[in-house]
Amino acid sequence: MNIMRIVKHLLTTHWQVNRAFPRETLSAIDRAIKASENAHVGEIRFAVEGALDGSALFKGQSGKARALDVFSQLRIWDTKHNNGLLIFLLLADRHIEIVADRGINEKVGTAEWVNICRNMETAFKQANYEGGVVSGIQAVTQLLIKHFPASGAGQNELPDKPVLL
Repeated sequence: MNIMRIVKHLLTTHWQVNRAFPRETLSAIDRAIKASENAHVGEIRFAVEGALDGSALFKGQSGKARALDVFSQLRIWDTKHNNGLLIFLLLADRHIEIVADRGINEKVGTAEWVNICRNMETAFKQANYEGGVVSGIQAVTQLLIKHFPASGAGQNELPDKPVLL
């Protein structure tokens, strides 16, 4: 059990999430996702969670495990072409995780997602949350354009609006 991690999570409030992601930032992220999805056939979701709840925290749930849970809860896996992707931020840990459905994972390797996450974490360390997320979406967009270019007017299967958990 990591006491410092538990303390960070217990002290992270909704106010801090709202301060890092005010309405204007959420709108910019929404616009970035909409623009991205016009260029490829992937489906992008962004979710931020301030801190883990007590049971997950005391069980030592990792950011990656929580991202997988959120991927499932938001039904990102439930797209016609298995082309959903989640960018997940666990704010208390400043941990970013990209979870892609199997259609995308067949083409894009883990190392590429890790590189995007590290660049986003660098921006987050400077409290540049909007810039970090938007640049992450742009980097994801470049990979999706390469492997899943737009093929005309596609159906938007998942909401573009960022999720605050």
